[in-house]
Amino acid sequence: MTTRSRCYSELSQLRTFEERFDYLSLRGEVGCETFGSNRWINQRFYTSREWRNLRHEIIARDNSCDLGVAGHDIHVKLIVHHMNPLTEEDIMEGTQYALSPEFLICTTHDTHNAIHYGDASLLVKPYTPRTPGDTKLW
Repeated sequence: MTTRSRCYSELSQLRTFEERFDYLSLRGEVGCETFGSNRWINQRFYTSREWRNLRHEIIARDNSCDLGVAGHDIHVKLIVHHMNPLTEEDIMEGTQYALSPEFLICTTHDTHNAIHYGDASLLVKPYTPRTPGDTKLW
């Protein structure tokens, strides 16, 4: 899968959280330079009115759910994630990858980090309710 092949229309066909995570996972390395000394470019972009309006649209579309999966509600640290890593050119030239809902999805902070830097072991484990007679401490 090439870096520029991820899109919402394909992602939305995947039903489970795990399938969606696998689809989006970049399996990257911590410390890879993103914008380097030109970090101001993406900082200006993420504070623009155009981005803030689009961000609200994506949050509404995904019902504030992690990877858009019902039941995975996000209550804190919601990130609208670009499915395809942005480049300086994407922002400066306003390509579809920067501002199209087709290339965006809601994630939690932990899911976002797992997509970029690791694997499923970084994801928050689902809540397992206690049951009568359960003697394990989790």
